[in-house]
Amino acid sequence: MLKKFIFGSAALAISACGNDAGSVTDAPADPPIEPPAFAVNDYSDTTNWLCHPDKSDDACSIDLTATEILADGTTTRLPHTPAAEPAFDCFYIYPTVSFDVTPNSDMIAGPEELNVVANQFARYGETCRLFAPIYRQTTLLELQKQMTAGQTAADDAMRYADVIGSWNTYLANENNGRGVVLIGHSQGASMIYQMLEKDIVGSPAEEKLIAVHAIGYETVIDPSTGRASGLPVCSSPSETGCIVSFASFRESSPPPEDSFFGKAQDGKRAVCTNPAALGGGQGDLKAYMPRQSLGRLAPNDYGVAVDTPFVSLPGLLSAQCLANDTHDWLAVTIHADPADPRADDIPGDLVFNGKVVPDWGLHLVDMNLAMGNLVDLARTQGQAWLDAQNAE
Repeated sequence: MLKKFIFGSAALAISACGNDAGSVTDAPADPPIEPPAFAVNDYSDTTNWLCHPDKSDDACSIDLTATEILADGTTTRLPHTPAAEPAFDCFYIYPTVSFDVTPNSDMIAGPEELNVVANQFARYGETCRLFAPIYRQTTLLELQKQMTAGQTAADDAMRYADVIGSWNTYLANENNGRGVVLIGHSQGASMIYQMLEKDIVGSPAEEKLIAVHAIGYETVIDPSTGRASGLPVCSSPSETGCIVSFASFRESSPPPEDSFFGKAQDGKRAVCTNPAALGGGQGDLKAYMPRQSLGRLAPNDYGVAVDTPFVSLPGLLSAQCLANDTHDWLAVTIHADPADPRADDIPGDLVFNGKVVPDWGLHLVDMNLAMGNLVDLARTQGQAWLDAQNAE
């Protein structure tokens, strides 16, 4: 269950009673509003954004060229071309990546923030304007402490204040009635679920939601409504105002019973939507895998040498949603052929002390695995939302 935070003062209850002179007793004064214990960021300043159309050093304005490697080893360069005049927007909250040694990160983007934007968000620029705030997230070191000790010193109110503050600034200054796709992964997805449940669903902003792509952090389905975090689950590419969510595992290694990702909670099933086949069944993944992962000294091995930042592997990967008594997950199948020159495996497992951690599945590359599918889906959903607006 996601934590809830309450901002602002409580409603004032006023009572009055008559006296002999017919006067009314004074209502009790509002209790003083305690200022937050942290500095509030000004998101009208583009310094506080990774990606913003008005930012001169926009982290999303980067080389996303990919090399397509076919099964026979043939290669083709695939240039990335951002949309010239995108008709809708995308708003992204990134996952736990900060190497800062404090419980909450600072507001200075390091190589880790720049790397994750390249892997998970910048490619959406083919179809929408890109907005990605910096926020004072729970850091990797603090997450490790939380996982081992069961408690954290991170300020959850501060990180949420950043996220909702950036969203409200975007709505006030940039949106101008445009549709928007909300995108996030892991910690970023958990922030989006909070935004939906606390501030968006039931507000005027909900009408602007083209879709939500919140990956790698579960939300569960309310059996009485069929909704998750207040939204329906996407079942077709043309459906809007709905949510896409999944946690990926190798088909050969389903989630262990105690894995957090994709786990049913309080009898409610986790959402699994296959971006390659929203209607169900198996579909081909349009993966964009990194040529070199952050922190690795050597490039990833895809069987054929490439010099572009990303690699496309058509036909190698497919996926379908599976379920058992405890979990719902996206099962990724690798269609390897040892006889061809292309690599028979992909990176993406979490490795600790030289051993794969099965609980995490392919969490590290959740969005890489389906990046082409997600961008295509945003394009289709965005057009469907625009068509609906024009029909009104």
